[in-house]
Amino acid sequence: MAHPKMFDDDDPVLERVRAIALSLPEAAEKISHGRPAFFTKKIFAHYGGTEKLVSGEMVQHPQALLVLLDPMDAEVVLERSDSFVPMYLGPSGWVGLEIADVDDEEVRELIIDSYRGTASARLIKTLGIEE
Repeated sequence: MAHPKMFDDDDPVLERVRAIALSLPEAAEKISHGRPAFFTKKIFAHYGGTEKLVSGEMVQHPQALLVLLDPMDAEVVLERSDSFVPMYLGPSGWVGLEIADVDDEEVRELIIDSYRGTASARLIKTLGIEE
């Protein structure tokens, strides 16, 4: 059974994420579980996510960026009030951050950090960033 579409193509925050993510070498977009996902061989960013609270309630974060960061960087992000541990992906180290009010440079840094952790050494070298 296919997941329902959980995003709006005209969302200006999604357009910001798309522009940044797809500017990276060999990055592409696909729909995964009803939401946009950006990848090379592996997914490096998701747009939108769900948080499961201790009460069992599920909270949707339609304008969030989900990224896979170095554990120390993830800890720093999770100290923010606009962050969360996404359902399903959180146990694998992914973090979520509401980004509607986050500037493009910070969004770019988060996406590049996640890309660096998932892309091949060849792609990272092409980008001009070091491990």
